Amino acid sequence: MITRRSLMTILGGAALGACASKEKPAAVRVDFATYNPVGLLLKQKGYLEQSLAEEGVKVEWVKSLGSNKALEFLNSKSVDFGSTAGAAAFVGRANGNPIRAVYVYSKPEWTALVTRPNTGIRGVAELKGKRVAVTRGTDPFIFLLRALDSVGLTEKDIELVPLQHADGQKALERGEVDAWAGLDPMMATSELEHGSTLFFRNPELNSYGVLNVRDEFAERYPAYVKLVIAAYERARSDALQKPAELEQALAKEARLSEAVTRAVLKRTDLSSPSIGDRQKSVILAAGDVLKKSGVVKSEVDVTKVAGSLIDPSFTQELGRS
Repeated sequence: MITRRSLMTILGGAALGACASKEKPAAVRVDFATYNPVGLLLKQKGYLEQSLAEEGVKVEWVKSLGSNKALEFLNSKSVDFGSTAGAAAFVGRANGNPIRAVYVYSKPEWTALVTRPNTGIRGVAELKGKRVAVTRGTDPFIFLLRALDSVGLTEKDIELVPLQHADGQKALERGEVDAWAGLDPMMATSELEHGSTLFFRNPELNSYGVLNVRDEFAERYPAYVKLVIAAYERARSDALQKPAELEQALAKEARLSEAVTRAVLKRTDLSSPSIGDRQKSVILAAGDVLKKSGVVKSEVDVTKVAGSLIDPSFTQELGRS
């Protein structure tokens, strides 16, 4: 649990750093997403607006429907901060997206392989020749690739149906695909309200939820990166101390039932915001599969790219809360 004293130290240091900065952005553009419940609470609480109002800096919020969209927004400079899965951020960086991951907003089990009860699919090997919905460039996509690899299959052994997460859920429930690489909260909704089955789960194949910032922004406005992280820490502290507020924020934005909201948050760990070796190890474990599948080029140095992506400098003072 983050203490009030440590939080005030973070906030005070961030504010002093911002005030000492010679230049400031006109606005800080931050994404929000249903797969990042702490970000939803931050948006609802207005902590970032409070911090930046003192600096005369506006806050602009942009909704991301998946890691792929957040990466597109970062690459096009539509946002300064974007929420993604760690492995998805690695793919973006490997493919030339100039970003760095500076904060962990959650350690979730937010993806699994999902089917309807009547398909007869009970294991990954049975996906051969089947239609599988997935959103390319996201953690569910990488999860699917790693799951297939574990039984000697590749993307070429299935009929991959590229759909955004919510559309993949609907396609599964309508019987248009045989399986779906799901993402919460849509996955929990399908499971609890439509009887879908999570036939393959492995929490260790889910990569962390990370907050990314554009390299250019971090280099030009480092004090404002600290301010954003400090605001996130206020929201994370509230989420841990007042879980009902987190439930309300997620349920409202994603329009979820109480049961679905609680199922999502039950498999979401908010205990440690620091970024570093643990996140890097997940990325390195996925690297070979990503190369074999062609998601990243064969000549990519996975260790080097992961090292350039993971930037622990902004969360060193947080420690393990």
